[in-house]
Amino acid sequence: MTDIAPLRDFVLHFTRLVDRDLPPLALQTEGAALLRDLVEEDRWLPDAFARPHPEHYCQYLLHCDPLERFSVVSFVWAPRQKTPLHDHRVWGLIGMLRGRESETQFVREADGTFSATGSTFLEQGDVASLAPGVNDYHQVANAIEDRTSVSIHVYGGNIGGVRRASYDPATGQEKVFISGYSSDVVPNLWDRSLNAKAI
Repeated sequence: MTDIAPLRDFVLHFTRLVDRDLPPLALQTEGAALLRDLVEEDRWLPDAFARPHPEHYCQYLLHCDPLERFSVVSFVWAPRQKTPLHDHRVWGLIGMLRGRESETQFVREADGTFSATGSTFLEQGDVASLAPGVNDYHQVANAIEDRTSVSIHVYGGNIGGVRRASYDPATGQEKVFISGYSSDVVPNLWDRSLNAKAI
């Protein structure tokens, strides 16, 4: 049976962190340490939120703060799946739970087109951050040819409801989208009855 307690603890600690109303950089720095602790061990994510889809990557909502100050999402990548070049328009943290991801960063040129500035890889346990106006344009892909990869993302808003955009790098053409989520359920963090039954 999956022990979801690490996710519940993460949500509690992250909520307290957001309640402190820190500047964004301090929030991301402290939040990255919390996320690193969460993805250090791969034993808590329920199978329903780690299932790949054969045609596209999945974005499963794990938690959304009641005031939509932050959301926690599992991204699930089947082999060879990737995002288009896109932005977020809110701060974000990415923690690698299992597998490996590549991230290619882009900058927007004066003529509106985009140029790749380089790629990095996230290995299990790694955490990366992004922020509007700093490094908000990127493309992410599963970096393993024959296995599913799963990453845990934390965003400064309800990311499934944020109006943002994908881009054609060669022309700069913008396509506005609201991503939504890949399932209409979230993990039940608050039912402690199984813990009580185990005593």
